[in-house]
Amino acid sequence: MHLTSFLQDGHLTVALTGEIDHHCAKAYIEAITAKIEAYTPKSCVLDFQEVTFMDSSGIAVVINALRNMTRIDGKLILTGLNNQPMKVFRTSGIDKLVEIKEAVV
Repeated sequence: MHLTSFLQDGHLTVALTGEIDHHCAKAYIEAITAKIEAYTPKSCVLDFQEVTFMDSSGIAVVINALRNMTRIDGKLILTGLNNQPMKVFRTSGIDKLVEIKEAVV
């Protein structure tokens, strides 16, 4: 698991990398939660551009981020999705709950 993040003008961007599966999902959830709690951003962008594989554990990562952002009246945005993660999100219906953009905000 590796992620990088930056905060600019109240907007948090978190870039995820590698594979998101049951081995690393909990660590991603904890790291993203800590950043949201620390910065209380207006929006949080999860950038999946460098994600090479994702199973249903990625849904848990997004749902937890969505809960945390909803709790602080913020917005969650997903971006940089390649075909495989997008297929997982469409199958699960996440694409109907969370805004998905082509480029990082």
